[in-house]
Amino acid sequence: QVQLVESGGGLVQPGGSLRLSCVASGSIFRINVMGWYRQAPGKEREAVAVMPNSANTQYVDSVKGRFTISRDNAKNTVYLQMNLLKPEDTAVYYCYAHVVVTGPYRPLELWGQGTLVTVSS
Repeated sequence: QVQLVESGGGLVQPGGSLRLSCVASGSIFRINVMGWYRQAPGKEREAVAVMPNSANTQYVDSVKGRFTISRDNAKNTVYLQMNLLKPEDTAVYYCYAHVVVTGPYRPLELWGQGTLVTVSS
């Protein structure tokens, strides 16, 4: 079974930091894109940070300079380092991956189960 498993959410005070991790597992031949999305209460899901490859990262304007996405391709893992957190960053954060799986080879979009990040004093 091909899946994404996230970890690292929780409660943090404004100005604090959190690091999210997401591991892809299963019969994966190649990972094309990994990224993070979030959905706040009453709002639509939005892309926070996307990493098509190691040399190309994209961030939503509201997190530029505060969040950093990185990948460890050897471990099929993507991270999101979140610094200077604000209450408006409160949301469920979802890991995303576009992969090619084996048996037979085919593209597949994967979503994690979501991890709650709450920024509050």
